[in-house]
Amino acid sequence: MLISVVSTVKNEERNIRDLLDSLVTQEGPLEILIVDADSSDRTREIVTEYGRKYPIVRLLLRGGTRGEGRNFGVKNARGPAVAFIDGDCIANPFWVKALREGLREAKIVAGKTIHIGYKPFEDLERVELIFHGSDVTFPSSNLAYDRDVFLSLGGFDPWFVTAEDIDVNLRAVATGHRILYKPDAIVYHRTRRSAYDFVRQAFWNGAGRKQLTMKHGSLWTRYRPVEMFRQSATFWSMVRLSAALMGYVGYKVFARPKVASR
Repeated sequence: MLISVVSTVKNEERNIRDLLDSLVTQEGPLEILIVDADSSDRTREIVTEYGRKYPIVRLLLRGGTRGEGRNFGVKNARGPAVAFIDGDCIANPFWVKALREGLREAKIVAGKTIHIGYKPFEDLERVELIFHGSDVTFPSSNLAYDRDVFLSLGGFDPWFVTAEDIDVNLRAVATGHRILYKPDAIVYHRTRRSAYDFVRQAFWNGAGRKQLTMKHGSLWTRYRPVEMFRQSATFWSMVRLSAALMGYVGYKVFARPKVASR
């Protein structure tokens, strides 16, 4: 099965070589689609350089939100399955092999993401959102979809500033699909590098959760409050929770009206 790996990037000169080095050695057949969103550094030059050396690497140009970029990548993909990874990630050598095995069992496969870098990010767990018995918070930094299923869902909703991956997973589960978790499909994700970036990301994650509520109705009953408070036992988890709440409330106050969903 040909797997099309899609990554949206912007100004990833610092990380893009490590990502590509980890992808070009994966088990084939595969193609690697790097969707650049108007980088002002040498990201495009580096991807072009790899494309000359490895024909499976293709550079695509598309601005807009992450959802728009990923949708554009899928539109140009040749494989019957697509795998998503971020520009600041490094794939385990057996990542694609594990995803391919999972796609023989299910139409959607999520791998294990290990955070490396700024310690507060490394220590915190994902705040799960359980919908129809499934965790829909698996991130698109390590996620694979049958391409036809992805297109039937309308792809990522470009309205989202964050949480577009949770939204598409939620819609997939709502239509009867299951998300298979493959812990041996490992991706290493570089975290942000400072406390400021930590708080900023938590704020926008909270804004994304508000967008989910605006689109799908109240989701608070779907969260696991006991788990949330258990994770909030440390200083940094409390900081994350506080920043996320500010993002949730702030987006409600300042957000533009919701556009029609795809």
